[in-house]
Amino acid sequence: MKKIGMIGGFGPEATLDYYRLMVNQYRQLQGEESLPEIIIYSMNMYTLFDMVGRQQWGTLTNWLLDGIHTLYRAGADFGILSANTPHIVFDRLKELSPIPLISIVEETCKKAEELRLQKVGLIGTGFTMESNFFQKVFAKNNISIVVPSEQEQQYIQHKLLTEIELGQFQERTRTGLLTIIKRMIDEDMIQGLILGCTELPLILTHDEFGIPFLNTTKIHVDSVISYCLMDD
Repeated sequence: MKKIGMIGGFGPEATLDYYRLMVNQYRQLQGEESLPEIIIYSMNMYTLFDMVGRQQWGTLTNWLLDGIHTLYRAGADFGILSANTPHIVFDRLKELSPIPLISIVEETCKKAEELRLQKVGLIGTGFTMESNFFQKVFAKNNISIVVPSEQEQQYIQHKLLTEIELGQFQERTRTGLLTIIKRMIDEDMIQGLILGCTELPLILTHDEFGIPFLNTTKIHVDSVISYCLMDD
């Protein structure tokens, strides 16, 4: 069994969800009296947002790399970032990391391929929706990505930062998110939806409108536990 290293804190609610899901998935595969070995290093999501907002990619890379080295020194055999937004610099981190890293974007793309989706919507933080790091990976597999309108993106970003990231899950916000998603289905003809922020599955808890919601947290966790159990 490989020791899992996780950069957490982006935000705390998602970190808790990751831990719970990893434990549950491991027990399902290995038995109720089994538990994975997990090392968590929680970093400050507001520092992350500040660096991303300023587009300080080199500084962000070095900051995250320091966290990965902390996991490595603690004994982690491989690592993950428990959020979508920091994957903006994932390629560079992967090159510099002392341990293997598993990408939430690449694993989500594999799931979309498995479901034979050709056009998917993407919602997440404003940084994730404005950037193209999802698009670059999905385009290699002939899957197109649609993001909400600028006004819708502002609504989603506001709700994430003022409610959802803080563990507040209001029904009116859920309704607002679903309204955006329904418009994307009707007008953009999306076949599935990427929940591109690891807090979003906490408020959008199941598929809606007859299309799959790709829970990036759960997809990531499934891959993490599979890798954890692989023979060296």
